[in-house]
Amino acid sequence: MLVHIIADYGMGDLAFAEVVQRIKVHLPDMEPVLTPVPAFSTIAAGFCIAQIGLHPSPPGTLIYHNVAPREDDPAARAQNAGERLAYARLSTGVRVIGVNAGHAFSFIKDVAEKLRWAASSAEGSQFRSRDVFPQAAAAIALGLPSALGDDLDPESIPSPPVSAVAYVDGYGNLKTTIAYDPNRVRPGKRITVRINERQHEATVSDGAFAVPHGELAFAPGSSGWTLRDGSTVRWIELFLRGGSAWNLFDRPAPGSFVAIH
Repeated sequence: MLVHIIADYGMGDLAFAEVVQRIKVHLPDMEPVLTPVPAFSTIAAGFCIAQIGLHPSPPGTLIYHNVAPREDDPAARAQNAGERLAYARLSTGVRVIGVNAGHAFSFIKDVAEKLRWAASSAEGSQFRSRDVFPQAAAAIALGLPSALGDDLDPESIPSPPVSAVAYVDGYGNLKTTIAYDPNRVRPGKRITVRINERQHEATVSDGAFAVPHGELAFAPGSSGWTLRDGSTVRWIELFLRGGSAWNLFDRPAPGSFVAIH
């Protein structure tokens, strides 16, 4: 069973090893794939969940995610309580299990065939993704009837932020929540892009490499998926050919607003 683990532990962090080990206790045949996101970045986690989950996957594929900033209640938390564990089943057959925090379910809430709460405690350990959630996730993966609770209302989940950085890939490309619309794109047009305190000119393109070396492109990237109505969405990327757009804009965090002029 392919199990994608999306979390903000940090690549190579001991936490990934501990979580893999604990899940494997309950799912011995699991094949883990680790995807780190920045600390507390539920928008990056949500983007990764959709990009992985809404594409063809081996039968039985599971996405297990945990980015839990515990921001649902600013008061002191008893017994390390935090956001609750939730479940989604996608049209691809991929099952998603993880904490319903921030934007973690935002990109899939309108395309999920099923959204439910998991029958799991939301407290009991500072490291819930190791000590509490693996057993619940395994029960869901194995189809145990008692593993799921009530339906989760998609309206209670926030929509993705408009015109924001969603994810930064290893090349420094900035994947955004700006949807590509070929009817509104004028290849070659020069625009000004501002993120936080940094502002740069970019060339609008219908393909990332359609700009000279050293130029910043505003173009449809490699990320996107099929929506419920059968249409597809592709997300705009900021791509610095031969360099890092992330560094150019002073390393903006996911969720940073992208202003276009």
